[in-house]
Amino acid sequence: MSAADSTLNCRPAAAGDLEAIIALLADDVYGQARNPLYGDAKTAYDAAFAEMADNADNTVIVADFGRRLVVGCYQLTFIRGLSHRGARRAQIESVRIAGGLRGQGLGMDLMQDAIKRARAGGANLVQLTTDMRRPQTRTFYERLGFAASHHGMKLML
Repeated sequence: MSAADSTLNCRPAAAGDLEAIIALLADDVYGQARNPLYGDAKTAYDAAFAEMADNADNTVIVADFGRRLVVGCYQLTFIRGLSHRGARRAQIESVRIAGGLRGQGLGMDLMQDAIKRARAGGANLVQLTTDMRRPQTRTFYERLGFAASHHGMKLML
């Protein structure tokens, strides 16, 4: 099945999707280091998902493709700030497409869905971070119109 044979269907994740989402997050060498398998951290993942489900400004979206369920995902979080006249911004994180389906345009469709939801949620800015060890993802986001305007930093606690 190719991208031309079906449409990517994006929807809010349900608790039953959680194991598949975690598998997507661990589907590369960098993700494996920070995302233990669902069964190995079930309690933590279930608690995090339940907390997010209670927050309308923090949603995980999954993508189904044809008869295949949960072939992609992303997290969309709305943040209200004082910058930009008190604007609402959208943060996109944990963008993934299943390894066997990459390179077919599904990532573009997934990100277009995220941008559409950000607009509909009242955001005037969409931001994301990408791992510097993945130069191909930076190119992917630039093709969508994202600009590397800031340098992100993290401190693990």
